[in-house]
Amino acid sequence: MCNSMKAMPTVRARSQSLCIVFLLLTCCLVSAQKLSAQNHDHRVGNIVLVHGAWADGSGWKGVYDILVKDGYNVSIVQEPETSFQEDVGAVKRVLALQDGPCILVAHSYGGAVITEAGTDSSVSGLVYIAAHMPDAGENEADDGKRFPSDLSKSNAIKKTPDGFTYLDPAQFHEYFAADLPAEQAAFMARSQVLNKAENFKAVITTAAWKTKPSWMLVAGADRTINPDLERWYATRANSHKVEVAGASHSVYVSHPKEVAALIEEAASHAQ
Repeated sequence: MCNSMKAMPTVRARSQSLCIVFLLLTCCLVSAQKLSAQNHDHRVGNIVLVHGAWADGSGWKGVYDILVKDGYNVSIVQEPETSFQEDVGAVKRVLALQDGPCILVAHSYGGAVITEAGTDSSVSGLVYIAAHMPDAGENEADDGKRFPSDLSKSNAIKKTPDGFTYLDPAQFHEYFAADLPAEQAAFMARSQVLNKAENFKAVITTAAWKTKPSWMLVAGADRTINPDLERWYATRANSHKVEVAGASHSVYVSHPKEVAALIEEAASHAQ
């Protein structure tokens, strides 16, 4: 009887301790959930993806899937590549459909396009994926001469009689998508969008990255745009920079996780 009486306070104390621990854990969980919700509320929820030359929007599929799964509203621009101004117009047309601020993302030649189109008031930040990033008064063709690429030294760029450029399908894998399976690169080569030659010499009037935060992903083994030029662009613009070692120019296809992570970083920090 006496032993039972002595044991009761001990059991009661343990129960109280367990209740306190449970309450603390519950409070921590609720706080974490609130913090997560606050972070989610403060991020930019709209993402607009822009492809580059000799490609189309389907290359963003892997990145798109990740972003959508993570709760973003994602739109993909299909540029005609018939003129620089028409490509800029295509981007602005999609920007006008957004229901709030957005992060504007581009690959390759698309970087010049978003540099011009990104002055739109809906754009909160710019993400360049192995992309050109000219300043006002510049064009990507001249900027490319600062650090010539392997592609620029080759004979892989071809031109149609009416002035559209394309990559020789036989050399597409080597220069544009070396880290992708040959079969996938072959499909991309045969489905490439031909780009008007003059587009590469289009002069930027106002550079959006001068007034808006920017991020750059450098493809470490890029043979279409020299990685040193991508690094130079990022340094000049004071961009937040990451590098994917060994990645080809098609890094947005071959490394969708890294690309999506950078876009989400921009969405979380751009205001």
